[in-house]
Amino acid sequence: MNPADEQGYTETGQTRTHLPGGDPYGGAPRRTGRSSSRSLITVVGVVVLLIAAIAFANRGDSSTNGSADKGHQPKSSSTAASGTRPVETKNGAIPSGFAHTEEGAQSAAANYAVALGSAEMFNTTWRHQIVNAVYARDVAAAKQADMDHAYSSESFLSNIGLTKNGSAPSGQTFVSRTIPVGTKVTSPGTDATTVEVWYTSLFGLSGDASKNPVTESWYTTTFELKWVDNDWKITDFQQKDGPVPVGRDQTASTSEDMTKAVEEYGGFTYAR
Repeated sequence: MNPADEQGYTETGQTRTHLPGGDPYGGAPRRTGRSSSRSLITVVGVVVLLIAAIAFANRGDSSTNGSADKGHQPKSSSTAASGTRPVETKNGAIPSGFAHTEEGAQSAAANYAVALGSAEMFNTTWRHQIVNAVYARDVAAAKQADMDHAYSSESFLSNIGLTKNGSAPSGQTFVSRTIPVGTKVTSPGTDATTVEVWYTSLFGLSGDASKNPVTESWYTTTFELKWVDNDWKITDFQQKDGPVPVGRDQTASTSEDMTKAVEEYGGFTYAR
C-alpha cells in the first residue's frame, strides 16, 4: 500500500473481525459441528486480543444490571447526525484534530476503532503509523512493541490463514473491517474521558480455497482518551463481546460475491 494514499487502508480494501470453522465457499453449504464452532470461537478470541493490543489481557467486568447509571443512557438524539462538520486534517491516513468536546471524543474513538481493526494492522509500516497516530505519546512505544510481537507470530498468522509476512495466500483476499454502530460517553471529563464504541466486525479470507471464510462478530470496546497536543488520544482500552443481535436466516454469499464486495465497497474514512 502506498502510505501517501489519502483514502488510507485501500491496499486490501478491508478492516477487521473474526474467523469461522467451516468452509461456506464453493459447493453446497456445509454444516459444522460443535467442535468446529468452538475452534472458531477460540481463534476469534485470539484475534480480538491481539488486535486489542494483547497487553490488555485483563478484560473489564462485562456484567450489567438493572441499576446502570441512567445519567449516561443515550438521548433521543444519539442516532441522529451530529451536525458538526467532519475533521479536515489527517495524521497519515487517519482523521485527526477532533473537537475538544464529548462529541469529538466519540468521533475519535469510533475512528480509532476502525483503524485498529483494519487489515493494515498486519503490515508493519502501516501498523506503526496507526499506533503512533491513535495512542498518546507516553504509551505509544510500549503498545507498538506489544503489537509487533503479536503480529509477527508465525503461528498466529498461520492459524488465521496468512503467510508469515501477514499477506493473504495467492488467489485469496484478506478481510478485516470494523464498522462502528454507536458510541457513548461513560465517564465525561474536560481533558480525560471514557468512550464506548459498539461495532460489528468482519474477518477472514475470501477465496475458493479459504479455510477461514469471512465471518461477522460483535464487540464493545471501551477507550480511555486523553486530550493531548490538541487532539484526543488513546491511553488504554478494554474489549468485550456483544451486544449481539439475533441473526437472520440468510444464505452465505459465494466466495466470488464476497471478494467482489470487498474490492468494490471501500471502508469508511470518517465515523460519526
